Amino acid sequence: MAAIELRGVTKRYERFGLFGGRSVTALHDLDLTVQSGEIFGFLGPNGAGKSTTIDVLLGYTAPTAGSVRVLGRDVATEGPAVRERVGVLPDGYGPIGERTGREHVEFAIEAKGADDDPDELIERVGMRGPDAYPVEEYSKGMAQRLLLAMALVGEPDLLILDEPSTGLDPNGAREMRRIVREENARGATVFFSSHILEQVEAVCDRVAIVDGGELVAVDTIDALRESSGGTSAVTLELSSVPDDALERVRSLEGVSGVRSNGSTVVVACENAAKAAVVATVYDAGADVRNVTTSEMPLEDLFERYTRGVAQ
Repeated sequence: MAAIELRGVTKRYERFGLFGGRSVTALHDLDLTVQSGEIFGFLGPNGAGKSTTIDVLLGYTAPTAGSVRVLGRDVATEGPAVRERVGVLPDGYGPIGERTGREHVEFAIEAKGADDDPDELIERVGMRGPDAYPVEEYSKGMAQRLLLAMALVGEPDLLILDEPSTGLDPNGAREMRRIVREENARGATVFFSSHILEQVEAVCDRVAIVDGGELVAVDTIDALRESSGGTSAVTLELSSVPDDALERVRSLEGVSGVRSNGSTVVVACENAAKAAVVATVYDAGADVRNVTTSEMPLEDLFERYTRGVAQ
């Protein structure tokens, strides 16, 4: 079963100023399916439509056109029932007022009619101690931990995490990823929106990339690397470099660059050409001591898709 289904979703806003109004399209004909049990990454540059998509999923704003189903329910007619089964860590919002962190967690438990133990949730996100402080004294990282604890209340079927690692130190980000995996193992679907690409790559099964309100790619990260035609690097450590080895490698289809530094040869090539590169060096008579490969950095992949390079 699909946890999230967007069909033909368009969202337009009317903007008015001194010189009249204009229509701004935040989402255009968006089709997206997230299967139950996935950890799904949602990527896009600033202004791409990520936050608008989340608002539409939660029923906070209605699409101009299209349909939205979450956990098998129509958000337009069953929004409250959907939100009861969803845990949300929002971006740009935080706990407010003079309540303590613990009081915020207790309020979330009461609001959802859940029977969670607040101490267990506080302990789980690493907030023991600071939970007794007023939230107005919290750092951004502490507030993020607290919001995550509140999102976990009631063992939601779907977790929507919008920039969840913002403000977290490396230990906090690692703990957040651990909790995401634990929730997924429990059976929750996770919708993980972030601009911190390393976090997405570390936990997500598939990713979608949006740009200018349009969906430009959906697949596993490895498959997107392959389809983008992006380069990888093959580094070969040799005892010596045979005279014609570099020319042989340069002539291979899919190789875009070859450089050597003494007995180390680095080849930039398409993923599909890596095996041919290694075989060609062996065939040239080289004594190969070590081979390492690296994938296209996710930052480069993201840039290719959001700048329209990949087709």
